[in-house]
Amino acid sequence: MLISPSGKSWFKEFLTKRVFFGVEPSRDLIAILLVYLVMGILGLARLAISFFLKDELGLSPAEVSVLMGIAALPWVVKPLFGFMSDGLPIFGYRRRPYLVLAGLLGSAAWVSLATVVHSTWAATVAIALSSLSSMVSDVIADSLIVERAREETLSKAGSLQSLAWATTALGGFITAYLSGFLLEHFSTHTIFGITATFPLIVSAIAWLIAEEPASQSPHVSNVGNQVDKLRKALSQKAIWMPTVFLFILQATPSADVAFFFFTTNELKFEPEFLGRVRLVTSLASLVGVWLFQRFLKTIPFRTIFGWTIVLSTILGMTVLLLVTHTNRSLGIDDRWFSIGDSLILTVMGQIAYMPILVLSARLCPPGVEATLFALLMSVTNLASLLSSQFGAVLMYWLGITATNFDALWLLVLITNLTTLLPLPFLGLLAEADLQTQIQLKPPDSDRAGQPFLPDLISELSIVNGHHSAAKEKQLITED
Repeated sequence: MLISPSGKSWFKEFLTKRVFFGVEPSRDLIAILLVYLVMGILGLARLAISFFLKDELGLSPAEVSVLMGIAALPWVVKPLFGFMSDGLPIFGYRRRPYLVLAGLLGSAAWVSLATVVHSTWAATVAIALSSLSSMVSDVIADSLIVERAREETLSKAGSLQSLAWATTALGGFITAYLSGFLLEHFSTHTIFGITATFPLIVSAIAWLIAEEPASQSPHVSNVGNQVDKLRKALSQKAIWMPTVFLFILQATPSADVAFFFFTTNELKFEPEFLGRVRLVTSLASLVGVWLFQRFLKTIPFRTIFGWTIVLSTILGMTVLLLVTHTNRSLGIDDRWFSIGDSLILTVMGQIAYMPILVLSARLCPPGVEATLFALLMSVTNLASLLSSQFGAVLMYWLGITATNFDALWLLVLITNLTTLLPLPFLGLLAEADLQTQIQLKPPDSDRAGQPFLPDLISELSIVNGHHSAAKEKQLITED
């Protein structure tokens, strides 16, 4: 059946307004979004990783938390790969070759997990390499989005960021239930083998992304120029003060690993049910992105910060009902209680995290997009790494093991109360006020005295670390 030109026009307009958040779809944009989609799909192996470390390698909650922290280190050095991408082109290109290499590395890492990895140290290295692959893909995709976000009008500010993160959440949604369902029927090694095919998609679609050859050849002086640009950008209070706040909030201790052991060893939640929980949280992430894009973009983000911190702490305390089995005396089934808690906290977390992407993107000067954006994101990742390590220390001190959860209630209490610690530091966001216009001039600009960023900069926003969207991007993060 043929579609009339007017029908095609209506369909394209519908896609632009309702699906692509007002951004006109193109082959180039779709290729970039496919990178984000694959990153979400890689969550297929998240539960398999958790059960592999817990059951096949026999690690304790504290040991798993430490291993995950080590494997997450590539996300802390994102700026290094931002420098490499911005200043050291491969065959004359700054983006596409890095995507190709990242895909090949990721596939090799997952193949090794499926075949030759049988020890703790080997697993740490393999998971770290898969994390490195995902991180490089993330850096490149983020930089491509940042370059295109520079052309956005104020009325569409943040649309590309929202679209990118919604695509990642969609990828997670597609594989959420399968991640548990497949574990009921196949071994973890089989799932690792299946996962190994997806990074190759990134390598293939990299060549569909439009990119002009780099104007400069690879040279050490290029890196020096980037450092100078980065230094000037970081000298702005509107950048470093909100970043400090972001770090403080994300670094509070986490009980995620201990809670995973509790739900599987104590409550006997099987992989298939955990897949259902992931399905719900993936859907909740999409809802959170939509709510922010539709209703909350104009609300002062310090307000969002304050309410998110307080409400997340209060709602997080409801987990005490589950770990003490009080919910059973109230007639609430363990499974329904777990789903409801995850749903609400994930929506709140996604809403609170979106503005950090908008701010970070609009602070990036030309020629150093990947570097500065990666630096801002690496602060979140470093804080998340410290969060897991602080959690591991608390688990060790409280004597929480794979079978002993007597003190889990105290761990939950401590981790929730510490999320209130950043409240006194909300003043650090003053420099990122919605009415603040940051004046950044590129060093090589001929238009001296003119602002580099002509648009108003929105305030920085972050998410409570318990259900951070940043953690959702990392393949090694526990549910």
